Amino acid sequence: MSSFMTAFTPMPLADKQQLLVKLCEQYEDAIFILDANLYYLSVNATYERMIGYTEDFLLGRPLGIYAAEFLSEEERSILVDIAEHLDSQGFYENDFSMPNRYGDLLDCYMTYRKIKIGHTIYYVGMVRDMSAVVKNKKQVAHLLNYDQLTELPNRKVFLSQTSDLLLDSYQEVIIVRLNIDRYRSLASLLGPDGINSLIKKFVTRIKDLKLGCLRCFSHFGGDDFALLFECSDANMVRHQLDILMQMCERPFFISDNGATNTEVYCHVSVGVSYYPENDNEFIGLLTKAERALNYVKQQGGDDVFWYNNSLLELNADHLQLEYELKKATNEGQFIAYYQPKFALDTGDISGFEALVRWQHPIRGLLQPIDFIDAILSHKLSLELFSQVATQIAEQLTIWQKLGFDQHICINADAAEFSNPEFFDVVSNLLAQHQIAAHQLHIEVTESSLMKRHSNVKEQLNSLKALGVCLALDDFGTGYASLSYLQEYPFDFIKIDKSFISKITADKTQRAIVNAILALAEALDMQVIAEGIENEQQRDLLLAMGCQYGQGYWFGKPMSAEVTTNMLMQQHLSKNSND
Repeated sequence: MSSFMTAFTPMPLADKQQLLVKLCEQYEDAIFILDANLYYLSVNATYERMIGYTEDFLLGRPLGIYAAEFLSEEERSILVDIAEHLDSQGFYENDFSMPNRYGDLLDCYMTYRKIKIGHTIYYVGMVRDMSAVVKNKKQVAHLLNYDQLTELPNRKVFLSQTSDLLLDSYQEVIIVRLNIDRYRSLASLLGPDGINSLIKKFVTRIKDLKLGCLRCFSHFGGDDFALLFECSDANMVRHQLDILMQMCERPFFISDNGATNTEVYCHVSVGVSYYPENDNEFIGLLTKAERALNYVKQQGGDDVFWYNNSLLELNADHLQLEYELKKATNEGQFIAYYQPKFALDTGDISGFEALVRWQHPIRGLLQPIDFIDAILSHKLSLELFSQVATQIAEQLTIWQKLGFDQHICINADAAEFSNPEFFDVVSNLLAQHQIAAHQLHIEVTESSLMKRHSNVKEQLNSLKALGVCLALDDFGTGYASLSYLQEYPFDFIKIDKSFISKITADKTQRAIVNAILALAEALDMQVIAEGIENEQQRDLLLAMGCQYGQGYWFGKPMSAEVTTNMLMQQHLSKNSND
């Protein structure tokens, strides 16, 4: 037999019992022993710390610490459940929250075992404090289900609640999708901290409205929100949304590093769909609410639109128009028409303004009002400008060969100027067609300058250096015309037709035009009056010192062939007079 076997000595029973007692007393889980009637016989130190009572206090007391009549109904129910399981199965386990002496609620995992020694029954309970684990789980669940900035339910929660509500509800369920208008501009203006502050204030205001029938207010991220309503009549929500839109009429004040407040208006676009009118499934309802939202945004925002089936037709038309526009740019369907400008003193044609037309293969010749907004929304403006500018360059080349030196003016929007390829398009045209730069004029509208794209000034200065003439169109209709004259290198000012229409009878209009003419002379700029419709207007403007004019009295926009014939007739007429 080996030596280690002969050396083994069993632990004395008294030592074993003492060691187990020490282990129970120092064990990290709480342990307590109850008698057959569920009264405390012993507890370890961990249980004392956990529950907040000493062993001396607990001994002889029932498991619930106090007599049954002083316990809540829920606590009494739990004790009965424990007793029944121990009596029938000898074992019980459960997860539940247990208040301690100090009012803290502990998330615990608890087990009870029935142990019989001789004829005596004991119950041994073990409690593990799971509060930290439960807290971590709750934190993870919160991160997964709630937006960190606003603490609102996220998209996943919104979809889940909408789905559940549709299954259970016997009323109308309304889905509202909401975006903040001009969010990117606001974010750029306010910076990260400022835009976060705005979002928080915006959410607080909506919460403060206490909208009736609201079941869920969700933040999908950024400027994207959703609201879920349930009510007997969807028209009730119309009133709630009116209240929300009125709330947006009040400014928000966003602090700038604690020093100054920036006043911000937070307008919104809202799309709505509802069950059962629009759909029976939550995905369909959500999709239709988003279609309604997109429609509002396409119309300029700051409005509410309730989905209806006509929107499908509008969307189909929108997609068809986008397809046709791209096809038109590829196939060269856009053509330039030319409206003549005249020197008021001699009556000679000084140049032309190029106005785009769409030679649609089915609908015929279309005016800009039929397609220009779609051109901008589909970001085709540079392609359109390039196509029309190429036609203009080709036309100038033809006129040069015929001995004509008149200029052609083309309109450009900030969307074109903001494109880094814009200058190259213009300079390459001049080089390829060998036309003089001063024969190409570019008109910029005040509304375009109001957008303040950062590189507009740089582009205009580069064009000016190239020799291209620049004109400020619709002068006087914006809010900062004088600052534009100082900031940008214009050669021409075009007086808007709204100041010409009643100039012969309205002294206020005459005074405004006189002031513009005096200002232009002081700045060494030339003036073109738009919208001249009769001889009296022409004569008065000439007497006031205006150099150039255009309008229907001189001629409407016409094709390149007609303008060429007009130039040739003028040339023949002058030669015959000579």
